[in-house]
Amino acid sequence: MKRKHWYKSLYWRIAIGLVVFLAAMLVVQAMLFTWVVAQSGRTLPGQSPDRFADTVALDLRNALEREPQLDVARYIRDEYAEHTHPFFVMLADGRVVTSGSRSFPEPLIRLARLRLQRVERPEAERPGRRERDAAGFTRPTPVVVGDRLAAVVVVPTRAPFGFLLARFAPTLTLVAAGVLIVGTVLASVVIFGPARRRLRHLEEAARRFGSGDLSARAPDRGGDEIAAVATAFNAMAGDLSRRADALAASDRARRQLLADVSHELTTPVTAMRGYLETLTMPEIALDERTRARYLTIISDESARLERIIGDLLDLARLEGGGGSVAFSDVPVSQLFARVTARHERACQTAKVTMTDSIAPGAETVVGDRDRLEQALQNLETNAMRYAPPGSTVRLAARPAEGGVLMSVEDAGPGIAPEHLRHVFDRFYKADASRNGDGTSGGSGLGLSIVKAIVERHGGHVWVESRPGRTVFQFTIHN
Repeated sequence: MKRKHWYKSLYWRIAIGLVVFLAAMLVVQAMLFTWVVAQSGRTLPGQSPDRFADTVALDLRNALEREPQLDVARYIRDEYAEHTHPFFVMLADGRVVTSGSRSFPEPLIRLARLRLQRVERPEAERPGRRERDAAGFTRPTPVVVGDRLAAVVVVPTRAPFGFLLARFAPTLTLVAAGVLIVGTVLASVVIFGPARRRLRHLEEAARRFGSGDLSARAPDRGGDEIAAVATAFNAMAGDLSRRADALAASDRARRQLLADVSHELTTPVTAMRGYLETLTMPEIALDERTRARYLTIISDESARLERIIGDLLDLARLEGGGGSVAFSDVPVSQLFARVTARHERACQTAKVTMTDSIAPGAETVVGDRDRLEQALQNLETNAMRYAPPGSTVRLAARPAEGGVLMSVEDAGPGIAPEHLRHVFDRFYKADASRNGDGTSGGSGLGLSIVKAIVERHGGHVWVESRPGRTVFQFTIHN
Protein backbone atom coordinates (compact mmCIF):
# COMPACT_ATOMS: atom_id res chain seq x y z
CA MET A 1 0.00 0.00 0.00
CA LYS A 2 1.33 3.43 -0.89
CA ARG A 3 2.55 5.34 2.16
CA LYS A 4 0.81 8.67 2.75
CA HIS A 5 2.59 11.86 3.78
CA TRP A 6 1.66 12.93 7.29
CA TYR A 7 0.62 16.41 6.17
CA LYS A 8 -1.98 14.88 3.83
CA SER A 9 -3.69 13.06 6.70
CA LEU A 10 -7.24 14.20 7.38
CA TYR A 11 -6.63 14.05 11.14
CA TRP A 12 -3.59 16.32 10.91
CA ARG A 13 -5.50 18.72 8.71
CA ILE A 14 -8.33 18.88 11.25
CA ALA A 15 -5.93 19.30 14.19
CA ILE A 16 -3.85 22.00 12.52
CA GLY A 17 -6.96 23.72 11.21
CA LEU A 18 -8.52 23.81 14.69
CA VAL A 19 -5.32 25.20 16.22
CA VAL A 20 -5.13 27.88 13.54
CA PHE A 21 -8.76 28.84 13.99
CA LEU A 22 -8.48 28.90 17.77
CA ALA A 23 -5.45 31.16 17.50
CA ALA A 24 -7.29 33.37 15.05
CA MET A 25 -10.31 33.51 17.36
CA LEU A 26 -8.10 34.54 20.30
CA VAL A 27 -6.46 37.27 18.24
CA VAL A 28 -9.83 38.55 17.04
CA GLN A 29 -11.26 38.45 20.55
CA ALA A 30 -8.26 40.36 21.93
CA MET A 31 -8.64 43.00 19.24
CA LEU A 32 -12.37 43.30 19.91
CA PHE A 33 -11.75 43.52 23.66
CA THR A 34 -9.29 46.36 23.10
CA TRP A 35 -11.80 48.15 20.90
CA VAL A 36 -14.64 47.64 23.42
CA VAL A 37 -12.55 48.95 26.27
CA ALA A 38 -11.51 51.94 24.20
CA GLN A 39 -15.13 52.69 23.30
CA SER A 40 -16.69 52.00 26.69
CA GLY A 41 -14.81 54.48 28.85
CA ARG A 42 -11.59 56.15 29.92
CA THR A 43 -9.27 54.76 32.59
CA LEU A 44 -6.71 57.09 34.14
CA PRO A 45 -5.63 58.75 30.89
CA GLY A 46 -1.90 59.41 31.47
CA GLN A 47 -2.34 59.63 35.26
CA SER A 48 -1.36 57.63 38.32
CA PRO A 49 -4.04 56.85 40.92
CA ASP A 50 -2.72 59.72 43.10
CA ARG A 51 -2.96 62.19 40.23
CA PHE A 52 -6.40 60.89 39.30
CA ALA A 53 -7.55 61.40 42.90
CA ASP A 54 -6.18 64.97 42.85
CA THR A 55 -8.00 65.63 39.56
CA VAL A 56 -11.32 64.39 40.92
CA ALA A 57 -10.88 66.38 44.18
CA LEU A 58 -10.08 69.59 42.28
CA ASP A 59 -13.05 69.11 39.96
CA LEU A 60 -15.41 68.41 42.84
CA ARG A 61 -14.14 71.47 44.81
CA ASN A 62 -14.75 73.74 41.82
CA ALA A 63 -18.25 72.33 41.41
CA LEU A 64 -19.11 72.83 45.09
CA GLU A 65 -17.76 76.38 45.01
CA ARG A 66 -20.03 77.14 42.06
CA GLU A 67 -23.00 75.37 43.57
CA PRO A 68 -22.86 74.80 47.35
CA GLN A 69 -26.08 72.72 47.26
CA LEU A 70 -24.69 70.46 44.55
CA ASP A 71 -26.04 66.91 44.41
CA VAL A 72 -22.63 65.21 44.64
CA ALA A 73 -23.96 61.70 43.89
CA ARG A 74 -25.64 62.84 40.69
CA TYR A 75 -22.65 64.92 39.69
CA ILE A 76 -20.24 61.96 40.15
CA ARG A 77 -22.60 59.69 38.23
CA ASP A 78 -22.96 62.13 35.33
CA GLU A 79 -19.31 63.12 35.04
CA TYR A 80 -17.47 59.91 35.82
CA ALA A 81 -19.82 57.13 34.82
CA GLU A 82 -17.77 56.36 31.72
CA HIS A 83 -14.49 55.93 33.60
CA THR A 84 -13.45 52.33 33.96
CA HIS A 85 -11.45 52.85 37.17
CA PRO A 86 -13.67 53.07 40.27
CA PHE A 87 -13.29 55.49 43.18
CA PHE A 88 -15.46 56.77 45.99
CA VAL A 89 -16.06 60.13 47.70
CA MET A 90 -16.86 60.29 51.41
CA LEU A 91 -18.75 63.49 52.24
CA ALA A 92 -18.39 65.39 55.49
CA ASP A 93 -21.69 64.00 56.81
CA GLY A 94 -20.36 60.41 56.39
CA ARG A 95 -22.22 59.55 53.19
CA VAL A 96 -20.26 57.58 50.58
CA VAL A 97 -20.71 58.33 46.87
CA THR A 98 -19.24 55.68 44.58
CA SER A 99 -18.24 55.67 40.96
CA GLY A 100 -18.38 52.26 39.34
CA SER A 101 -17.94 49.66 42.04
CA ARG A 102 -20.25 49.72 45.06
CA SER A 103 -18.02 47.64 47.32
CA PHE A 104 -14.64 48.81 48.54
CA PRO A 105 -12.29 47.30 51.15
CA GLU A 106 -13.05 48.24 54.71
CA PRO A 107 -9.54 49.70 55.30
CA LEU A 108 -10.25 52.29 52.58
CA ILE A 109 -13.52 53.30 54.29
CA ARG A 110 -11.84 53.63 57.70
CA LEU A 111 -8.98 55.64 56.24
CA ALA A 112 -11.41 58.06 54.57
CA ARG A 113 -13.42 58.41 57.81
CA LEU A 114 -10.27 59.12 59.81
CA ARG A 115 -9.20 61.74 57.30
CA LEU A 116 -12.57 63.48 57.61
CA GLN A 117 -12.21 63.49 61.38
CA ARG A 118 -8.73 65.00 60.94
CA VAL A 119 -7.14 62.19 62.91
CA GLU A 120 -3.57 62.22 61.79
CA ARG A 121 -1.35 59.23 62.41
CA PRO A 122 2.30 59.76 63.29
CA GLU A 123 4.57 60.17 60.34
CA ALA A 124 6.22 56.84 61.04
CA GLU A 125 2.82 55.09 60.85
CA ARG A 126 1.84 56.59 57.51
CA PRO A 127 2.26 54.13 54.72
CA GLY A 128 4.83 54.93 52.08
CA ARG A 129 4.07 54.76 48.38
CA ARG A 130 5.27 51.18 48.02
CA GLU A 131 3.33 50.11 51.13
CA ARG A 132 0.23 51.92 49.96
CA ASP A 133 0.41 50.24 46.57
CA ALA A 134 0.79 46.86 48.26
CA ALA A 135 -2.19 47.57 50.47
CA GLY A 136 -4.28 48.46 47.42
CA PHE A 137 -5.22 52.09 48.07
CA THR A 138 -3.87 55.64 47.75
CA ARG A 139 -3.73 58.50 50.24
CA PRO A 140 -7.21 60.06 50.68
CA THR A 141 -7.28 63.38 48.84
CA PRO A 142 -9.22 66.15 50.67
CA VAL A 143 -11.80 68.35 48.99
CA VAL A 144 -11.54 71.72 50.78
CA VAL A 145 -14.22 74.32 50.03
CA GLY A 146 -13.36 77.65 51.62
CA ASP A 147 -11.90 76.72 54.96
CA ARG A 148 -13.85 73.55 55.62
CA LEU A 149 -13.22 69.93 54.63
CA ALA A 150 -16.21 68.96 52.46
CA ALA A 151 -15.14 65.45 51.38
CA VAL A 152 -12.26 63.12 50.64
CA VAL A 153 -11.56 61.17 47.42
CA VAL A 154 -10.11 57.67 47.52
CA VAL A 155 -8.88 55.87 44.38
CA PRO A 156 -7.83 52.16 44.67
CA THR A 157 -4.57 51.30 42.94
CA ARG A 158 -6.29 48.34 41.21
CA ALA A 159 -9.84 48.05 40.03
CA PRO A 160 -11.75 45.31 41.91
CA PHE A 161 -12.41 42.11 39.94
CA GLY A 162 -16.12 42.32 40.63
CA PHE A 163 -16.23 45.81 39.14
CA LEU A 164 -14.40 44.71 35.98
CA LEU A 165 -16.60 41.63 35.69
CA ALA A 166 -19.79 43.63 36.06
CA ARG A 167 -18.57 46.30 33.65
CA PHE A 168 -17.26 44.07 30.82
CA ALA A 169 -18.97 40.66 31.28
CA PRO A 170 -22.03 41.39 29.09
CA THR A 171 -19.98 42.91 26.29
CA LEU A 172 -17.32 40.23 26.41
CA THR A 173 -19.99 37.51 26.48
CA LEU A 174 -21.55 38.88 23.31
CA VAL A 175 -18.13 39.26 21.68
CA ALA A 176 -17.05 35.73 22.68
CA ALA A 177 -20.35 34.23 21.50
CA GLY A 178 -20.07 36.02 18.16
CA VAL A 179 -16.45 35.01 17.64
CA LEU A 180 -17.25 31.41 18.62
CA ILE A 181 -20.19 31.18 16.23
CA VAL A 182 -18.32 32.78 13.34
CA GLY A 183 -15.19 30.70 14.04
CA THR A 184 -17.20 27.49 14.26
CA VAL A 185 -18.97 28.21 10.99
CA LEU A 186 -15.71 29.05 9.24
CA ALA A 187 -13.99 25.96 10.67
CA SER A 188 -16.89 23.78 9.56
CA VAL A 189 -16.84 25.24 6.06
CA VAL A 190 -13.08 25.28 5.56
CA ILE A 191 -12.04 22.11 7.45
CA PHE A 192 -15.03 19.78 7.32
CA GLY A 193 -16.76 21.09 4.19
CA PRO A 194 -14.45 19.40 1.63
CA ALA A 195 -14.37 16.15 3.64
CA ARG A 196 -18.15 16.14 3.87
CA ARG A 197 -18.53 16.65 0.12
CA ARG A 198 -16.09 13.85 -0.66
CA LEU A 199 -17.79 11.51 1.82
CA ARG A 200 -21.11 12.34 0.19
CA HIS A 201 -19.67 11.44 -3.24
CA LEU A 202 -18.33 8.19 -1.77
CA GLU A 203 -21.74 7.40 -0.27
CA GLU A 204 -23.47 8.19 -3.56
CA ALA A 205 -21.05 5.92 -5.47
CA ALA A 206 -21.66 3.10 -2.96
CA ARG A 207 -25.44 3.48 -3.30
CA ARG A 208 -25.23 3.50 -7.09
CA PHE A 209 -22.99 0.45 -7.08
CA GLY A 210 -25.32 -1.34 -4.67
CA SER A 211 -28.29 -0.58 -6.93
CA GLY A 212 -26.58 -2.27 -9.87
CA ASP A 213 -24.54 0.47 -11.54
CA LEU A 214 -21.21 -1.38 -11.78
CA SER A 215 -19.54 1.64 -13.40
CA ALA A 216 -20.00 3.80 -10.27
CA ARG A 217 -16.69 5.11 -8.92
CA ALA A 218 -15.80 7.55 -6.13
CA PRO A 219 -13.35 10.48 -6.59
CA ASP A 220 -10.05 9.50 -4.97
CA ARG A 221 -8.22 12.82 -4.99
CA GLY A 222 -6.54 14.28 -1.89
CA GLY A 223 -4.13 11.63 -0.64
CA ASP A 224 -5.75 11.41 2.82
CA GLU A 225 -7.82 8.77 4.60
CA ILE A 226 -10.96 9.56 2.60
CA ALA A 227 -8.98 9.18 -0.63
CA ALA A 228 -7.62 5.85 0.67
CA VAL A 229 -11.17 4.62 1.36
CA ALA A 230 -12.29 5.84 -2.09
CA THR A 231 -9.33 4.07 -3.72
CA ALA A 232 -10.14 0.84 -1.88
CA PHE A 233 -13.81 1.18 -2.89
CA ASN A 234 -12.87 1.75 -6.54
CA ALA A 235 -10.54 -1.27 -6.48
CA MET A 236 -13.30 -3.39 -4.96
CA ALA A 237 -15.84 -2.07 -7.46
CA GLY A 238 -13.48 -2.76 -10.36
CA ASP A 239 -12.81 -6.29 -9.14
CA LEU A 240 -16.51 -7.01 -8.62
CA SER A 241 -17.30 -5.53 -12.01
CA ARG A 242 -14.72 -7.76 -13.69
CA ARG A 243 -16.07 -10.76 -11.82
CA ALA A 244 -19.60 -9.90 -12.83
CA ASP A 245 -18.50 -9.58 -16.46
CA ALA A 246 -16.66 -12.89 -16.20
CA LEU A 247 -19.71 -14.57 -14.68
CA ALA A 248 -21.92 -13.11 -17.41
CA ALA A 249 -19.49 -14.28 -20.08
CA SER A 250 -19.26 -17.71 -18.42
CA ASP A 251 -23.03 -17.93 -18.30
CA ARG A 252 -23.28 -16.99 -21.97
CA ALA A 253 -20.60 -19.55 -22.83
CA ARG A 254 -22.41 -22.20 -20.80
CA ARG A 255 -25.69 -21.48 -22.55
CA GLN A 256 -23.97 -21.48 -25.93
CA LEU A 257 -22.18 -24.74 -25.09
CA LEU A 258 -25.44 -26.40 -24.10
CA ALA A 259 -27.06 -25.19 -27.32
CA ASP A 260 -24.10 -26.37 -29.41
CA VAL A 261 -23.88 -29.74 -27.68
CA SER A 262 -27.61 -30.25 -28.07
CA HIS A 263 -27.40 -29.37 -31.75
CA GLU A 264 -24.36 -31.57 -32.43
CA LEU A 265 -25.78 -34.54 -30.59
CA THR A 266 -29.26 -34.14 -32.04
CA THR A 267 -28.06 -34.45 -35.65
CA PRO A 268 -26.64 -38.01 -35.50
CA VAL A 269 -29.33 -39.16 -33.06
CA THR A 270 -32.07 -37.91 -35.38
CA ALA A 271 -30.42 -39.59 -38.38
CA MET A 272 -30.08 -42.91 -36.57
CA ARG A 273 -33.61 -42.76 -35.29
CA GLY A 274 -34.97 -42.08 -38.77
CA TYR A 275 -33.12 -44.97 -40.36
CA LEU A 276 -33.97 -47.33 -37.51
CA GLU A 277 -37.66 -46.48 -37.79
CA THR A 278 -37.46 -47.13 -41.54
CA LEU A 279 -35.82 -50.49 -40.99
CA THR A 280 -38.42 -51.55 -38.43
CA MET A 281 -41.47 -50.59 -40.51
CA PRO A 282 -43.04 -53.90 -41.77
CA GLU A 283 -45.02 -52.22 -44.54
CA ILE A 284 -41.80 -51.05 -46.25
CA ALA A 285 -39.97 -53.80 -48.16
CA LEU A 286 -36.23 -53.09 -48.39
CA ASP A 287 -33.79 -55.08 -50.41
CA GLU A 288 -30.55 -56.27 -48.86
CA ARG A 289 -28.47 -53.59 -50.55
CA THR A 290 -30.64 -50.75 -49.23
CA ARG A 291 -30.78 -52.31 -45.77
CA ALA A 292 -26.98 -52.64 -45.72
CA ARG A 293 -26.58 -48.99 -46.76
CA TYR A 294 -28.94 -47.87 -44.00
CA LEU A 295 -27.05 -49.94 -41.43
CA THR A 296 -23.78 -48.43 -42.64
CA ILE A 297 -25.18 -44.91 -42.19
CA ILE A 298 -26.39 -45.81 -38.69
CA SER A 299 -22.93 -47.17 -37.87
CA ASP A 300 -21.25 -44.02 -39.17
CA GLU A 301 -23.58 -41.78 -37.18
CA SER A 302 -22.98 -43.90 -34.08
CA ALA A 303 -19.24 -43.49 -34.57
CA ARG A 304 -19.69 -39.77 -35.09
CA LEU A 305 -21.77 -39.53 -31.91
CA GLU A 306 -19.14 -41.47 -29.99
CA ARG A 307 -16.41 -39.21 -31.38
CA ILE A 308 -18.27 -36.04 -30.35
CA ILE A 309 -18.86 -37.37 -26.84
CA GLY A 310 -15.23 -38.43 -26.55
CA ASP A 311 -14.00 -35.03 -27.74
CA LEU A 312 -16.29 -33.27 -25.26
CA LEU A 313 -15.00 -35.35 -22.37
CA ASP A 314 -11.41 -34.86 -23.49
CA LEU A 315 -11.86 -31.08 -23.83
CA ALA A 316 -13.56 -30.87 -20.43
CA ARG A 317 -10.64 -32.69 -18.79
CA LEU A 318 -8.06 -30.47 -20.48
CA GLU A 319 -9.81 -27.17 -19.76
CA GLY A 320 -10.62 -28.20 -16.20
CA GLY A 321 -7.02 -29.11 -15.41
CA GLY A 322 -7.86 -32.80 -15.12
CA GLY A 323 -6.14 -35.67 -16.80
CA SER A 324 -2.51 -36.58 -16.40
CA VAL A 325 0.14 -34.71 -18.39
CA ALA A 326 3.54 -36.43 -18.24
CA PHE A 327 6.35 -34.11 -19.32
CA SER A 328 9.47 -35.58 -20.87
CA ASP A 329 11.91 -34.92 -23.68
CA VAL A 330 10.10 -35.77 -26.92
CA PRO A 331 11.94 -36.01 -30.26
CA VAL A 332 10.08 -33.87 -32.78
CA SER A 333 11.05 -36.28 -35.58
CA GLN A 334 9.08 -39.06 -33.87
CA LEU A 335 6.00 -36.84 -33.57
CA PHE A 336 6.14 -35.91 -37.26
CA ALA A 337 6.75 -39.55 -38.28
CA ARG A 338 3.68 -40.83 -36.39
CA VAL A 339 1.46 -38.06 -37.80
CA THR A 340 2.70 -38.77 -41.34
CA ALA A 341 2.20 -42.51 -40.99
CA ARG A 342 -1.34 -42.12 -39.73
CA HIS A 343 -2.38 -39.90 -42.66
CA GLU A 344 -0.40 -41.68 -45.35
CA ARG A 345 -3.34 -43.52 -46.86
CA ALA A 346 -5.61 -40.43 -46.63
CA CYS A 347 -2.94 -38.44 -48.49
CA GLN A 348 -2.82 -41.01 -51.25
CA THR A 349 -6.60 -40.94 -51.56
CA ALA A 350 -6.75 -37.14 -51.62
CA LYS A 351 -3.64 -36.91 -53.83
CA VAL A 352 -1.94 -34.66 -51.31
CA THR A 353 1.76 -34.71 -50.50
CA MET A 354 2.96 -34.39 -46.90
CA THR A 355 6.40 -33.07 -45.98
CA ASP A 356 8.15 -32.17 -42.72
CA SER A 357 11.18 -30.14 -41.79
CA ILE A 358 13.03 -29.63 -38.51
CA ALA A 359 15.39 -26.68 -38.15
CA PRO A 360 18.60 -27.04 -36.10
CA GLY A 361 17.86 -26.44 -32.41
CA ALA A 362 14.29 -27.72 -32.62
CA GLU A 363 15.02 -31.45 -32.52
CA THR A 364 13.57 -31.98 -29.05
CA VAL A 365 10.61 -30.50 -27.16
CA VAL A 366 9.58 -30.94 -23.52
CA GLY A 367 5.98 -32.06 -23.16
CA ASP A 368 3.49 -34.91 -23.08
CA ARG A 369 4.15 -37.16 -26.09
CA ASP A 370 0.56 -38.36 -26.53
CA ARG A 371 -1.03 -34.90 -26.08
CA LEU A 372 1.39 -33.21 -28.47
CA GLU A 373 0.76 -35.94 -31.04
CA GLN A 374 -3.00 -35.46 -30.56
CA ALA A 375 -2.64 -31.72 -31.22
CA LEU A 376 -0.61 -32.32 -34.39
CA GLN A 377 -3.03 -35.03 -35.55
CA ASN A 378 -5.99 -32.65 -35.19
CA LEU A 379 -4.17 -29.89 -37.09
CA GLU A 380 -3.11 -32.36 -39.78
CA THR A 381 -6.68 -33.67 -40.12
CA ASN A 382 -7.97 -30.13 -40.42
CA ALA A 383 -5.36 -29.33 -43.12
CA MET A 384 -6.12 -32.53 -45.07
CA ARG A 385 -9.79 -31.65 -45.08
CA TYR A 386 -9.21 -28.47 -47.07
CA ALA A 387 -6.01 -29.17 -49.02
CA PRO A 388 -6.78 -29.28 -52.74
CA PRO A 389 -5.56 -32.29 -54.82
CA GLY A 390 -1.95 -31.98 -55.94
CA SER A 391 -1.04 -29.62 -53.06
CA THR A 392 1.35 -30.16 -50.15
CA VAL A 393 0.72 -30.18 -46.41
CA ARG A 394 3.88 -29.11 -44.55
CA LEU A 395 4.89 -29.92 -40.99
CA ALA A 396 7.69 -27.73 -39.65
CA ALA A 397 9.54 -27.05 -36.41
CA ARG A 398 12.04 -24.32 -35.65
CA PRO A 399 13.55 -22.75 -32.55
CA ALA A 400 11.60 -19.96 -30.90
CA GLU A 401 12.30 -17.76 -27.93
CA GLY A 402 12.34 -20.05 -24.92
CA GLY A 403 11.13 -23.14 -26.81
CA VAL A 404 10.07 -24.63 -30.13
CA LEU A 405 7.55 -23.37 -32.68
CA MET A 406 5.61 -26.01 -34.65
CA SER A 407 3.41 -25.30 -37.65
CA VAL A 408 1.04 -27.11 -40.01
CA GLU A 409 0.54 -25.42 -43.39
CA ASP A 410 -1.90 -26.22 -46.17
CA ALA A 411 -2.71 -24.65 -49.55
CA GLY A 412 -6.46 -24.53 -49.07
CA PRO A 413 -8.83 -21.63 -49.89
CA GLY A 414 -8.02 -19.90 -46.61
CA ILE A 415 -10.17 -18.64 -43.76
CA ALA A 416 -12.15 -15.43 -44.04
CA PRO A 417 -10.83 -12.68 -41.74
CA GLU A 418 -14.09 -12.51 -39.77
CA HIS A 419 -13.69 -16.21 -38.85
CA LEU A 420 -10.05 -16.14 -37.76
CA ARG A 421 -10.72 -15.09 -34.17
CA HIS A 422 -13.36 -17.81 -33.70
CA VAL A 423 -11.64 -20.90 -35.18
CA PHE A 424 -10.55 -22.14 -31.74
CA ASP A 425 -14.05 -21.76 -30.22
CA ARG A 426 -15.96 -24.91 -29.41
CA PHE A 427 -18.29 -26.13 -32.17
CA TYR A 428 -17.35 -23.18 -34.36
CA LYS A 429 -17.10 -24.21 -38.00
CA ALA A 430 -15.77 -22.04 -40.78
CA ASP A 431 -16.13 -24.76 -43.41
CA ALA A 432 -18.16 -22.58 -45.74
CA SER A 433 -15.37 -20.03 -45.87
CA ARG A 434 -12.79 -22.77 -46.47
CA ASN A 435 -14.40 -24.98 -49.08
CA GLY A 436 -17.42 -23.02 -50.21
CA ASP A 437 -19.88 -25.91 -50.06
CA GLY A 438 -21.16 -25.51 -46.53
CA THR A 439 -20.52 -29.14 -45.64
CA SER A 440 -19.49 -30.10 -42.18
CA GLY A 441 -16.06 -31.57 -41.94
CA GLY A 442 -15.93 -32.48 -38.23
CA SER A 443 -17.32 -32.00 -34.77
CA GLY A 444 -15.96 -28.47 -34.36
CA LEU A 445 -13.98 -29.52 -31.29
CA GLY A 446 -10.62 -30.46 -32.82
CA LEU A 447 -9.10 -26.97 -32.79
CA SER A 448 -10.50 -26.29 -29.31
CA ILE A 449 -8.70 -29.43 -28.10
CA VAL A 450 -5.49 -28.21 -29.77
CA LYS A 451 -5.74 -24.89 -27.93
CA ALA A 452 -6.38 -26.62 -24.60
CA ILE A 453 -3.39 -28.95 -25.06
CA VAL A 454 -1.04 -26.12 -25.99
CA GLU A 455 -2.17 -23.98 -23.06
CA ARG A 456 -1.68 -26.93 -20.67
CA HIS A 457 1.93 -26.90 -21.89
CA GLY A 458 2.20 -23.16 -21.22
CA GLY A 459 2.25 -22.27 -24.92
CA HIS A 460 0.21 -20.22 -27.34
CA VAL A 461 -1.56 -21.17 -30.58
CA TRP A 462 -2.66 -18.95 -33.47
CA VAL A 463 -3.51 -19.07 -37.16
CA GLU A 464 -2.51 -17.02 -40.19
CA SER A 465 -4.54 -17.40 -43.36
CA ARG A 466 -4.98 -16.05 -46.85
CA PRO A 467 -6.29 -17.68 -50.04
CA GLY A 468 -3.87 -20.48 -50.99
CA ARG A 469 -2.05 -20.58 -47.64
CA THR A 470 -3.24 -21.32 -44.09
CA VAL A 471 -0.73 -21.89 -41.28
CA PHE A 472 -1.59 -23.08 -37.78
CA GLN A 473 1.30 -22.44 -35.37
CA PHE A 474 1.90 -23.06 -31.68
CA THR A 475 4.80 -22.70 -29.31
CA ILE A 476 5.96 -25.11 -26.61
CA HIS A 477 8.27 -23.63 -24.00
CA ASN A 478 11.14 -25.84 -22.86
